[in-house]
Amino acid sequence: MSELTVENIKLAYDKNLVLDGVSMTIAKGEVVSLLGASGSGKTTLLRAVAGLEQPLSGRIQISSQLVFDGAQKLEVPAEQRNLGLVFQSYALWPHKTVAENVIYPLKLRRTPEQQAKSQVSETLTHLGLAGLESRYPNQLSGGQQQRVAIARAIVYNPPVLLLDEPLSNLDAKLREEARAFLRELIVNLNLSALLVTHDQDEAMAISDRILLLNQGRIEQQGTPEHMYSAPESLYAAEFMGSNNRISGTVSVRKDGDVCITTAYGELWGSTSDSLQVGDEVSAICRVEQTQVSSHVTEGALSLPLTTSMYLGDKWEYIFKLPNTDSVLRAYGKERLSPGTYFVQLPPKVLWAYAA
Repeated sequence: MSELTVENIKLAYDKNLVLDGVSMTIAKGEVVSLLGASGSGKTTLLRAVAGLEQPLSGRIQISSQLVFDGAQKLEVPAEQRNLGLVFQSYALWPHKTVAENVIYPLKLRRTPEQQAKSQVSETLTHLGLAGLESRYPNQLSGGQQQRVAIARAIVYNPPVLLLDEPLSNLDAKLREEARAFLRELIVNLNLSALLVTHDQDEAMAISDRILLLNQGRIEQQGTPEHMYSAPESLYAAEFMGSNNRISGTVSVRKDGDVCITTAYGELWGSTSDSLQVGDEVSAICRVEQTQVSSHVTEGALSLPLTTSMYLGDKWEYIFKLPNTDSVLRAYGKERLSPGTYFVQLPPKVLWAYAA
C-alpha cells in the first residue's frame, strides 16, 4: 500500500495554472525527489500535500486517510494530516531549547510526558544531537539546526516526511556530508519521504525515484540511473547532467539511429523520437562522455582547443565551434597543448530530439 497517493492534482494562483494534472505515489520506505527549475511547481505540489495550498481538483491520500478530494469538496486541515515537514529555513523557535523545539509536536498530540521525553531523547540520539538538549538554536551550527528541524518532524513517527530544500542553507562541503547523513537516516528509520530540490546531485544521491517537473507537469520519472542515462525528452536531457548541445538536420534514419548533418560535419546519434529525414534536431551528449583524440577519429569533429582548465580531479577542455559563440566541452586527466583536436560525441550517448 502506498504511503502517499496524489491523483490528477490541479492548482492555480489566480489564473496561472501551476500544477496541471500531477499524479504520483510514494511507497513505504521510499524516498522521492521533486526536481525542476524555479516555477516548475515542485514546492507548490509539496505544499498541496501538506495542506498549505488548496488544489482546484484531484485527490490526495495519506496511508488510508483521504485528505483532499476536489469532487467531494473534502479538505483535511494541515494540522490533522499528521505529516512531518522540514522547511528550507528550519523554522526553529529561537526562544525554545533543542528539547523544547522537538517535544512541541508531541505536546500538541497530548502524548504523556514521560513517553514524550523518551521519544525526544531517542530521536536526538538517532540524529547525533544527544547532549545538546538545553542549547538554543543560535548556539548551534547550521548543520545542527537542520538536524533539530528533522528531529522535530520525525519525533511523532509520521507516515510521510516532507522536506522543502532542507540542505539549501548549508555551505557546499556541509551539504555533501548532510545529504549522506539524510539518506542514511531515512533508510535506517524506514521513512517515506518527499523531497523538494533544484539540485540534481542532491536528488540523485538521496532518492530512490525522481520526478522531474516542467511547467506544472511531470516531464519524466524514474530511478536516478534511468533519469540520467535514458532521458525521454530534450528538457530532461538538458536538465540532468552537464551537457554538450549541437543542432542539425536528420539526413538518414536507420532503426533507432539517425545521421545528423551539422554545420561542422556529420554525426550519428540515437533517438526514441519519431524523427524523419529533413527534421531539425537538437542533439545532447554528456560532457564526461565526450571523447578527445589528437588523431583522426571516425565521426569526430576537428576543432581548435580554446583553453584547458584544472578542476582538481580532472581537466576541462573547451573547443570552439567555427562561426559561432558555441563551444563543446570535454574532460581529461592531463593538460592539452594548444592546437586542433578530434572531438567525438559517441553515437550511443548522443541523443537526438526534435528541435
